[in-house]
Amino acid sequence: MKYHVLTLFPEMIEQGMNTSITGRAIDNNVISLNAVNIRDFSDNKHMKVDDYPYGGGAGMVMQAEPIYRAYESLVEKCKKTPRVVFLTPQGKVFNQTIAEELAKEEELIFLCGHYEGIDERVIETIVTDNISIGDYVLTGGELAAMVVMDAVSRLVPGVLNNDVSAQTESFYDNLLEYPQYSRPEVWREKKVPAVLLSGHHKNIETWRKEQSIWRTLERRPDLLEHAVLSKKEQKWLQNQLEQHEK
Repeated sequence: MKYHVLTLFPEMIEQGMNTSITGRAIDNNVISLNAVNIRDFSDNKHMKVDDYPYGGGAGMVMQAEPIYRAYESLVEKCKKTPRVVFLTPQGKVFNQTIAEELAKEEELIFLCGHYEGIDERVIETIVTDNISIGDYVLTGGELAAMVVMDAVSRLVPGVLNNDVSAQTESFYDNLLEYPQYSRPEVWREKKVPAVLLSGHHKNIETWRKEQSIWRTLERRPDLLEHAVLSKKEQKWLQNQLEQHEK
């Protein structure tokens, strides 16, 4: 996976992505990162890339031409034109399904806005995907881009030490992850569930799936509508609901 990021703050992207799991993946050439400074494509000596908005209003707007030049400099080096993800509160809310879709790409370009926004004309010209990480406003798109890249990277083979992890964590099959425990067996009078100490792998697997289902019901019931449940699991859930109603 090759990531290209069009940004006014390449150092922010580089510092964030070159740490922890993604940093190790970059060092091992499993993923690559190319943070492109949009200011390098300005047509004035002050490297200015913003101007006042037509029609008036507060703040400044990023100009179309520097962004388009930066975009062209990337595309001419790519095997095929990559998808361009614009991080915006107006986009489709990011989720695991979108992460899985993006992980299938060989290259991705992320466009990070700042100030009051970006000239709509360049958005219409180059952007293929408008993505939001939530219903709130950030000072820029860099943090959002890193969130998306982190989520996508975990699905790229070779990024995680244990690739099975990506298939057991929250949102896999539209269920939240089950509770996790480590040593000691008893901590401040709280014990690890007995089933996890039994060594009975089938029972442990069943317990974990049931915990995932119940946790999803309690915390994110909206996900259950599309969750993948067997008939046995559906029956277990129904029995739990009936017991809690009594």
